[in-house]
Amino acid sequence: MSEAALFSSYEQDFDVIIQSVVHRLDSTRQQISVEERKATLRKAELELDEADDIVNQLEVIVQTVPPSFKSPFTARLKDVKARLSTQKKVSKDLHTQANRVDLLCDGQYSRQAAYSTDNPYPTERTRLLAGVQTLEQGSGRLESSTRLALETEERGASILGALTAQREQIINAGNTLNQADEHIGRASVTIKGMIQQMYKQRVIYTAIGIFFVVLIAVILYFKIVGRRR
Repeated sequence: MSEAALFSSYEQDFDVIIQSVVHRLDSTRQQISVEERKATLRKAELELDEADDIVNQLEVIVQTVPPSFKSPFTARLKDVKARLSTQKKVSKDLHTQANRVDLLCDGQYSRQAAYSTDNPYPTERTRLLAGVQTLEQGSGRLESSTRLALETEERGASILGALTAQREQIINAGNTLNQADEHIGRASVTIKGMIQQMYKQRVIYTAIGIFFVVLIAVILYFKIVGRRR
């Protein structure tokens, strides 16, 4: 799988999780029970942690993208981080509001318990149930993180294998170029030798031509002189 496809896959997972977080955070505004609101916020927190893990994976992918293609991926990663930061801030604000309401409710409940002989501890029971639910959510998140880590490891191994193959191809291409350079060097030496030999032959042929011209001239000279005598 290419870096672009891998990035898009993680980005889609991030979109699904963020949409779920937005829905949970919005639903807390309609919840009257403080414990229900806190339980919903805890679920949103777990999903935000999972989204944070995905962002880390996206950062790793961006680092493996060649510099000439990195710009659009960097912009998309920046947008993802901004969306995650926004939802974290909303979650933090809602947590603060829920804790403030919880403190007010606990104060009112303590004053009522001082005048009551029948106290079934509903708040404590709800908190225990919420704790169990949080543990279950944590186990689910751990399984999801483990699965995500295994998938990332497999994809990383695939990318590493592709890079290794490309490196071997580059090395082989370099060896081929070196051999070509050697052949070119040998051919150049051969051609130079042929050129030198051609020059030598030209000199020899020129000398032979001059010799015959001189010889003919001498012969003609002696013939002309002989006739005059």
